[in-house]
Order: sequence, then structure tokens, then C-alpha cells
Amino acid sequence: MFMGEYQHSIDEKGRLIVPAKFREGLGSDFVVTRGLDHCLFVYPRKEWETLEAKLKSLPLTSADARAFVRFFFSGATECDLDKQGRILIPGPLREYGTLARDCVVIGVSNRVEIWAKDAWESYSADAADSFAAIAEKLTDLNL
Repeated sequence: MFMGEYQHSIDEKGRLIVPAKFREGLGSDFVVTRGLDHCLFVYPRKEWETLEAKLKSLPLTSADARAFVRFFFSGATECDLDKQGRILIPGPLREYGTLARDCVVIGVSNRVEIWAKDAWESYSADAADSFAAIAEKLTDLNL
């Protein structure tokens, strides 16, 4: 399980250090793709395969399903760590996430997310303001 929040920087070549606490859980190869809210989703291979199976089961006749699957898979790339624990984030993914220099890498249960620092701060502040209201809507949460 992934959890926590870490601040890192992308270097001029597009490489980002993966927090040490996430490296073992991600394994030797994993997948990075466009996520929701203009962040990047990072999945260990096993989680990616589970998600892939779910997405394959969506009805081909649904325009929304086709659009989501195209968006999700066309942005995906396989990654592995270099000797310094970094990954190379391709240009199109950096553009999608507006990742320039300062980033926040967060653990979200079965995946890791990579955010531009300013986008994460804005999102996090908005979510904090509505956290209680969101929890009330999720009646099965039982915190």
C-alpha cells in the first residue's frame, strides 16, 4: 500500500526521483499514465494488469468507455528505475501534468500520483475545505 506525501524536483532531462518508500511496492517495472485532475497515475505491474482487465470489460459500444480507454492507454508508458531511483517522465506526460520543476509524489493506496507542486497545493486546499462534506456523502466509509 502506498501512502504519504513527498516533494521532489524534475531535472532538466525529465527525470524524477521516486521516493524510497515507494520503490519496493512499485517493483522493477511499472506503468505511468495520465490520471484524473491533471496528475499522473503510477501503477505497479500487477495493479496495472487488474485495471487493464476492468477497462477491457467496458462495453465497446459506449462512446464514453471508448474515449476513457483511449485517453488512459494512449498516455501510458512502461517505466523502470535507474541506479539513482529516478524515472524518466516522457514529454507528453510532463505537459499533461504541467510538471516543470517542483513536484509532489503522493501515495494513494494502490497507486502513486505525481502532481505539479502548485496544482497539488491548490487541489489539497480545496479538498481540505470540503473534506467533511465529502465524507458525509460517502456513507459506507465508516471512519
